[in-house]
Amino acid sequence: MIRIGLLGCGRIGQVHALSLSRLEGARLKAVADAVPDAASALAARYGAEVRDAEAIIGAQDIDAVIIATPTTLHYDQIHALARARKAIFCEKPIDLSSARAAQCRAAVEAAAVPFMTAFNRRFDPQFARVRAEIEAGAIGTPELLVITSRDPAPPPIGYITQSGGLFRDMMIHDFDMARFLLGEEMVDVFATGSCLVDPEIGQAGDIDTAAVTLKTARGTLVQINNSRRASYGYDQRVELHGSAGMLQAANQPEHLVTRAGAEGFGTAPNKHFFLERYEAAYLAEMAAFVRALNNGTPPGPTIFDGVQAQRLADAAALSLEERRPVSLD
Repeated sequence: MIRIGLLGCGRIGQVHALSLSRLEGARLKAVADAVPDAASALAARYGAEVRDAEAIIGAQDIDAVIIATPTTLHYDQIHALARARKAIFCEKPIDLSSARAAQCRAAVEAAAVPFMTAFNRRFDPQFARVRAEIEAGAIGTPELLVITSRDPAPPPIGYITQSGGLFRDMMIHDFDMARFLLGEEMVDVFATGSCLVDPEIGQAGDIDTAAVTLKTARGTLVQINNSRRASYGYDQRVELHGSAGMLQAANQPEHLVTRAGAEGFGTAPNKHFFLERYEAAYLAEMAAFVRALNNGTPPGPTIFDGVQAQRLADAAALSLEERRPVSLD
């Protein structure tokens, strides 16, 4: 039985606590949050203890820790957990800087502790099926990958100012998805972006609409488009064109009932946001983490995957700033 501590009892911390409650082989032992009422409520819901973060990191009765705190805290918490020889499950991004993320990787690998970067979309059944079809050679050689990711509405401005920007906060999932599906590293990045949704986002120094083109060493092209607004609901699609065909993963509707009338055919709206759309993926990723710890096998996505996605986010930000393509070594 893996005894797990949770740092951060906000929205994503609550998602992970719920996933743990549904799994065998692990239990939530203790939680910590800067807001005492949030920690108390979550602890009461799942039969855990409330402790401060330092106590959880140093506890002898905790085997692994979930980092669901603000990104600015990740660097210090990862280093502290590595020194304490605790297994780590860390929300993305590892850090707002790829250089500091690489320092986290060095600390984790030196301590030889298990580490999983929480790229939950790898565990989505639809995207996982696309990966399996690619590996089976179903469409021949991949040539062009298109990833669409659009939120139903922008987050509060207070969140925008702390997020590290659209590339590091939102598109980082898509950078990882490109690497996951293609099994290739990106070598060139070109990004462009605008503020079309909310002028306050631009005033905060960020963009809300972006398009990025990437190229792998083999020449495979990737197009990623993001928007902070989609009037029709959460938009999450993948299309991969290859030498022998095409694969598509479509949006997930609220239901599959179609209504027909004189005005035409009507279908259900998309699932509203990430908690609904990726509910199965969140459970599957936590199950994979727990299974790896119980089996003594390395969990994945690894900290290397987290660093590589962060490098792409940093390159995209530089490309946007300097209005030029950026090459990665």
